[in-house]
Amino acid sequence: MVMSLVAPRQMLVGGGSISRAGALLAQFGFSRPLVVTDPWMVSSGTVEKLLAPLRAAGLAPAVFSDTVPDPTDVVIAAGVQAVRAGDYDVLLGFGGGSPMDTAKAMAILAAAPEGARMRDFKVPHAADAAALPVICVPTTAGTGSEATRFTVITDTETDEKMLIAGLGALPLAAIVDHELTFTVPRRTTADTGIDSLTHALEAFVSKRANPVSDMYAREAMRLIGPNLRAVWHRPDDAAAREAMMLGASLAGLAFSNASVALVHGMSRPIGAHFHVPHGLSNAMLLPAVTEFGLHSALPRYAEAARCIGCAATGDADQVAGAKLLEELRALNAELEVPSPAAHGIAEDRWNALVPTMAKQALASGSPGNNPRVPDEAEIAALYARVFRG
Repeated sequence: MVMSLVAPRQMLVGGGSISRAGALLAQFGFSRPLVVTDPWMVSSGTVEKLLAPLRAAGLAPAVFSDTVPDPTDVVIAAGVQAVRAGDYDVLLGFGGGSPMDTAKAMAILAAAPEGARMRDFKVPHAADAAALPVICVPTTAGTGSEATRFTVITDTETDEKMLIAGLGALPLAAIVDHELTFTVPRRTTADTGIDSLTHALEAFVSKRANPVSDMYAREAMRLIGPNLRAVWHRPDDAAAREAMMLGASLAGLAFSNASVALVHGMSRPIGAHFHVPHGLSNAMLLPAVTEFGLHSALPRYAEAARCIGCAATGDADQVAGAKLLEELRALNAELEVPSPAAHGIAEDRWNALVPTMAKQALASGSPGNNPRVPDEAEIAALYARVFRG
């Protein structure tokens, strides 16, 4: 068996690691950084946590802060204009998944000829070229984007969340500092935490799983399982925050090397059409989609339950699988995850878009990695099922 494995060249992990940002850039010979972040990071002053150590190292970082949640091709095009107008040698994605994904997409599109569009790079295209290296600094414990070869960008003409994959999206390095997560809003903590759990679980049951991705996924689930509720109830729990941050990065390494599956395939259209945050749409889907595939990979799901901590070592696979479903439902209830209906989505609009969402989910390729591969009608039925929770 030949495995193709990818990971950033260097990851600085631990509390206070952001203070070494300047030294990290110097190590790679970079001196002209463009920080890609969002407006809140600027208005709140949070971006100074990155800019200050860069300036202390004698650098003069520029900032592009026009990113949006669920980054769009329009924002990426504006970012590429900023890249081409300046003289930069590295992009730093600072924030949640959206700024990091934006930085990755900017690097990919900036390497293309004038007139190219982000839709030219969606899977199955291999987006292996980038104009600039990207260093990611996550401020949430969830997306794992700092460790993956993926970025997700919305096509504003079609409302399609496009999966873009390739070495061009793989960060050169990452700074993973859990101290940046202490001020994350409670809802975001929950959504990004379930996102990281979904990454680890889907990587573990993916048809493309391998021994290395399994290693990352198992440890990610062991870290996330006992600590997700802790950070929800006790936001200042430093040990739980540290475990969640490391778990999120390990989950990112897992799915970067094994890919995600049906939950993510179905989640992206919900985000594109209804602007539901990515982690929240994953959470809405996770129990029902897990139940759909459970008996097609029962030993894997049972082992995942044991790693998460909701099943005992001696539990039979059937028992452990049932406990996993129970845990996912209980987790959503405790972390106040709404159904699409409770989130405020109109039922008639949901139903009208189900056929389109099912087509888009299937076309993304992710459902093909699921233990039980659905057809379009089965995906539509799952959308109908989860609407009211």
